[in-house]
Amino acid sequence: MPTEEELFAAVDALLEGEPDLPSPAERARLREAAGIPQSRLAQALQTTTQTVKNWENGRSEPRPPRRQAYLRLLEGWAAKYPAEPDAQDEAVLETFTGPTEPLAPTPVVLPVPMTAPKPEPAQRASSRRPVRKAAPAKRPTTDPQFPHGPLAVLDGDGSAYCVGGLVLECPAKTIPQLVDWTLAESGIGAPRLHRHGQDADPLIVLTASAAEKFGLPARLEDRRGLRLSEDHPVVKQISKAKWELTQRGFGPWARIYRKAKGSQRQCVQLAILPWDALDNRFWGDAADLAPADLARVLSVYAQRVITPRGSTAVNGLELMTSLRPPTRAVKDETTGEYKPGHNPGSLGTDPIDPAPPEAPPEHPVAQGWTEGFIDEEAYQWVRDPKLLSDEECLLPWAVGLDLNTAFLAAAARLPVGLSGPEEVHRPVFDKKIPGTWLVDLSHIDLDPRLPSPFTPTGQRPEGPAWYATPTVAYAVELGYDVAPIKAFIRRETGAFLDPWHDRLKDAYVTTLADIGITADLGEPGFLAAMARHQLLKGANPADLDAVRHLAAARVQLTGPDELRAAIRESQPRAMGLLLADPADLHTLASMDNDALARTLARHQMVEMVLKAIKATVKGGVGKLRERPQGRHYKDGERWPALNRPAWRPDIRAAVISKARVNMHRKIANMARATGLYPIGVLSDCVVYPSASPSPLDLLPRGADGTTIPGVFRPGPTPGLVKLEGTQEMSWAVDLLEQGYNPARHIKGDDHDAVLDEGE
Repeated sequence: MPTEEELFAAVDALLEGEPDLPSPAERARLREAAGIPQSRLAQALQTTTQTVKNWENGRSEPRPPRRQAYLRLLEGWAAKYPAEPDAQDEAVLETFTGPTEPLAPTPVVLPVPMTAPKPEPAQRASSRRPVRKAAPAKRPTTDPQFPHGPLAVLDGDGSAYCVGGLVLECPAKTIPQLVDWTLAESGIGAPRLHRHGQDADPLIVLTASAAEKFGLPARLEDRRGLRLSEDHPVVKQISKAKWELTQRGFGPWARIYRKAKGSQRQCVQLAILPWDALDNRFWGDAADLAPADLARVLSVYAQRVITPRGSTAVNGLELMTSLRPPTRAVKDETTGEYKPGHNPGSLGTDPIDPAPPEAPPEHPVAQGWTEGFIDEEAYQWVRDPKLLSDEECLLPWAVGLDLNTAFLAAAARLPVGLSGPEEVHRPVFDKKIPGTWLVDLSHIDLDPRLPSPFTPTGQRPEGPAWYATPTVAYAVELGYDVAPIKAFIRRETGAFLDPWHDRLKDAYVTTLADIGITADLGEPGFLAAMARHQLLKGANPADLDAVRHLAAARVQLTGPDELRAAIRESQPRAMGLLLADPADLHTLASMDNDALARTLARHQMVEMVLKAIKATVKGGVGKLRERPQGRHYKDGERWPALNRPAWRPDIRAAVISKARVNMHRKIANMARATGLYPIGVLSDCVVYPSASPSPLDLLPRGADGTTIPGVFRPGPTPGLVKLEGTQEMSWAVDLLEQGYNPARHIKGDDHDAVLDEGE
């Protein structure tokens, strides 16, 4: 056994360690300040010029004895050429939420971009001893157990890009070696989201070059199963190394594991970029980013939402159960030992079959059921063109308003059933009881210029039908009597979705704040900031002049008619620039290439995170009623999703029901306050005829100038609205007469294609 003195000496050695070198960017700054070329420095240290370049761009670190000589030189230069305050601030240019830089003269304050045309080289370190930056940037808080963040993006040269710009050296040559390195040396992972939950498995994202290095094909041949065959060499390597794959096999999101050691999981999640792990419908062009930038985007999502485990829909569902774990440790009073027990407020560990009307028709419980099914879906409604008045048709504009994350807003404080359904005949309706109610609402006669709140088509019900609790409660709110014929109710209830709502709401609002879009801007300021963001997020980074041209054109135009003519020749969706601050756009138009490219990169990366957050909301709700897949499926058979406790179509129906009711309530309040009626509604978007292209002139206001309660109100939080798009009213009328929904096309992206199809 070692003596106490020996142990103390060893600990002291660890505490002292080797002095840290300055960051790579600081090394380059000091050399340039001294006027020494890289070739001369290489000659002095008896190495190559390329090696010095690698030290200054973070690709490698000097080793003894050159390390000590290099450090001595840098310390001498640092004493002679101290960094200016502005130069030290450059150390944070690579972070997502670093210090803010005002974009004068606009009052909006924007964060420093995540990337730049000439970025500061990423810090590189070994996996065992990462090198700290001399002037550390503000970095997200990390857990001591996982010092390098929740994930890494691995490139083909062995560089593993982590949170905060850190780069680790990964020596793995095979997938099993990669798994071993990740669990034993990488320091990657994330702490549990709930004290009764589990730590997140580390995620390794493989670029195309990394996938090739590990022997993975550039494209999956199995396009239906989306997995490698069991006889593939990589799958055999995994099996030979005593690792296992989940039932979904080695696909775009492969999970490799061994049985846990006690309470410690042994599991690594892989995401294969060339196999479309990041679907561009939900992540935009994130898969095309440089590894360091992709690591920033995914790390922000992981820290604010959840470490990705699959598609955004999978993430949405996993987040629900991670925030409401099904079990907790319960002490057995007899033995004194702890064992898993039910966690109150969760869905538990056992799947619950739905009531027959709640199930899709192919579900086993629906076989032979003849009493109808619930149809709680989002709005897809257009007004009959015959109900358009001459006054409405003569208005110049159609304005589309979009509710921010409508399903997320509906999930707040929504009581859902935690137990199985109980059939009740002739029940007395209670809005506090989650359930599915058979009730006749066809007698309720509403203004035909408004969609019915009781059907997704907006048409009046024709007789008894099944509804979720929020829909029936709204009929009562409107002052009508309801007399349910039958119901399937759930006695045990709880706000299961509240933590899910709170986390996603915070993620959405915080991410908008990264580009200066905050609640304290006020309604005009919010719409102006969103208009600027809409321009930047869709801009082509390779064509900076086009951005300047459009921004400058808006500054020069004095009225909507001039802008309308100019936009017809360029981008219909850019009508939203009417709401932008001309001074702000003037600043954009006068930026040099580097500054404008940095601004574009910032907005486009933030938009990737926003898009993924919104897809997580919708996909998570959709996963509650996942349908069977595969051409060999037959009605009446069970499918894998039914084995999940979170396969709950009744919860999905309740969320969508409340979202549709929320939309109708605002539409009805608008009609009462202004006499305005929509011409089309699609899920969370509603289109109004308007005398002005701005929603600020459309919305009713009180004596204090603020939007009156109960109607649509612009703002950045879930349930408030932003401008979806503005078009000419004649365009909207043409669509209505052809049977199209203006709310689907108000953005203008597919305007011409829609009209061509109609012809």
